[in-house]
Amino acid sequence: MFRLQKLMDEYAGGVGSQFTTSKMLCDRGLELLGILKEDAVHLGAPDLHELMRCWENVHRMYQAEAHVRTIMFREETRWPGYYFRADFPKLDNDNWLCFVNCIMDPETEEWEMVKRDILPMS
Repeated sequence: MFRLQKLMDEYAGGVGSQFTTSKMLCDRGLELLGILKEDAVHLGAPDLHELMRCWENVHRMYQAEAHVRTIMFREETRWPGYYFRADFPKLDNDNWLCFVNCIMDPETEEWEMVKRDILPMS
């Protein structure tokens, strides 16, 4: 879990990087997440409580990958409050004032990114 926290902090715009990231950093983060996923196959647990902790970490890895892929798909900065993309430093509401959903195919582990309109409150 500490490797995952460090990875997200350094490559996905965490506090340690002053909430700044870029495509290059996200690519490296995804590469390191791949290594973590390979290592996760070897997780083991002496009891059910520790087994639950192993599964929590597996789920966190998928959530982290979804987060990094969403940052990469959204080619803009979402600041204040979220992250600063050094390679796209401007807020772009014309193209990106929307929700971004990601869908992973469990068979192929391919990701699909989808833009969704924000529906007006009425």
